[in-house]
Amino acid sequence: MTVASKGVATRAVLPWIGRFLLPYRGRVVAAIVFLLIGSLAWLGLGQGVRLMVDEGFVTGNLARLNQLTALVLGITLLASVAVFLRFYFMSWLGERVSADIRNAVYHNMLRLSPAFYSETRTGEVISRFTADTTLLQSVVGSSLSMALRSAVTAIGGLIMMAFTSFKLTALVFIAVPLVLLPILVLGKKVRQLARDSQDKLAVIGAHVDQSLHEIHTVQAYGHETRDETVFKTKIEQVLAAARGRIFYRALLIGTVMLLSIGAITIVGYVGALDVVSGKVSPGQLTAFLFYAVMVAGGMATISEVIGEVQRAAGAAERLIELAEMPVTISAPVQPLTLTAPVRGELQFKQVAFAYPQVPEQTVLSQLDLHIQPGERLALVGPSGAGKSTIFQLLQRFYDVTAGSIALDGQAITQLDPQQLRAQFALVPQDAVIFADSVVENVRYGRPEASLADVKAACQAARADEFIQQFSAGYETQLGERGVRLSGGQKQRIAIARAILADRPILLLDEATSALDASSEHAVKQALEQAMQGRTTLIIAHRLSTVLTADRILVLDQGRVIASGKHDELLQSCALYQELAQLQFLTE
Repeated sequence: MTVASKGVATRAVLPWIGRFLLPYRGRVVAAIVFLLIGSLAWLGLGQGVRLMVDEGFVTGNLARLNQLTALVLGITLLASVAVFLRFYFMSWLGERVSADIRNAVYHNMLRLSPAFYSETRTGEVISRFTADTTLLQSVVGSSLSMALRSAVTAIGGLIMMAFTSFKLTALVFIAVPLVLLPILVLGKKVRQLARDSQDKLAVIGAHVDQSLHEIHTVQAYGHETRDETVFKTKIEQVLAAARGRIFYRALLIGTVMLLSIGAITIVGYVGALDVVSGKVSPGQLTAFLFYAVMVAGGMATISEVIGEVQRAAGAAERLIELAEMPVTISAPVQPLTLTAPVRGELQFKQVAFAYPQVPEQTVLSQLDLHIQPGERLALVGPSGAGKSTIFQLLQRFYDVTAGSIALDGQAITQLDPQQLRAQFALVPQDAVIFADSVVENVRYGRPEASLADVKAACQAARADEFIQQFSAGYETQLGERGVRLSGGQKQRIAIARAILADRPILLLDEATSALDASSEHAVKQALEQAMQGRTTLIIAHRLSTVLTADRILVLDQGRVIASGKHDELLQSCALYQELAQLQFLTE
């Protein structure tokens, strides 16, 4: 699924960007002031040129010509300094606003629930997050500045033209609507096609992200040729979308240039006739044509950057969608606070749940469960019975469809999700390793932990022995998704992370599944120590795991069908007997 358009109104784009510009209003004002100074200075050049022609060239007054030349050079210097300062401030604002927008979007993306990411390809989101903000940075820092400067220059030029010759200016105003019409009509088309092009580019980002992240599987199944074919097809789709955008943008630029220069030529011809008849001076006509060229240049620049501005507007709309995507799992207005120390008592009351993506498929139904502080509870059952869903609901990655869940007597929906999740240490079946050093991976659950604490946790998880064999030891970079580690090593790093986190509730999703027999024995000793005094929930597939549990729950189709010790369930529960024969046979 793609991040679908939420119908963000075009008018909402500028106020949204304005929110990010507001903290830097001093620099915005400075940029606008220097933009006006620069534009007015260039407009003043036209009067300098008029005086040079009428009072210098025509009269032959060398002294006056020298004075006016110095004046023109002075105006040029002023304009150049203003351009430098305007460019500096606008470029800085482009970088700063782009950085702030990235921060705002990333802030919201980190708080979106797993339901959002289960429906959205993360590669596409990343592409939007990077490419769209880069485009926005370019436009705010450069294209928008050029458009504003050109607009001021064009308006100022028209005013100065009116002072120079009202008749010739009236002729120009007849041509202005002809120039504005293609900007309005074709500019809207460019914007629509620009958004379509960016959307297709985001799909490519998602495809590349997926194929490179799963490169082992791609190469193992010889899927390179097929993936390359799919990639080429998507590239051609991007080119097709870009071709339309480029066509209309080129048509826009060419049309504006034709109408602008054509209008100037005709008006210049009429002005030349007036000079011959003595109605205007040569200097006035020169100044008028100078302003006319400035206006035409301004209009041409506007038509040229309008495509970039329209693309940026489309990019901003897509970023607004991400930045304002509603966070479905949020803290209540006045969250309750857990009483310290947290005991780890958990209670499910008549809990029913279905994932938002498939609301018709019930995963848990009328689940009643009371877990005592410090109890070790094993969850067993066939795939799809709801074991992992219980872990997801406990950490409130999803809200229950019906019923309630409480921690130490407090409904978890009344707690701040961050405080709630801080009570759980999770060891997933597929250990998550980040592209960072060993020490930072272990420290992930407790960033303030010392190196000595990290080493102690690794020793407890029996990870220290292989870490010491790395040339860089605890500073070894583990690569993306831990490519430098075996499955068992990844699992021991994850266990060390949970031990270091030192939280009152442990969630073990078959934490020893990736370990060989000798490593499993060592890690179980570490987990035994970690489970002391903590509430522990274990998704179990091995006999050795369930034997140490205080209680075993047998789940099937989202319901608890049996509860008890291993020996009791072997006698009383047919499903447990079947699972024991299938899963525990080798043990």
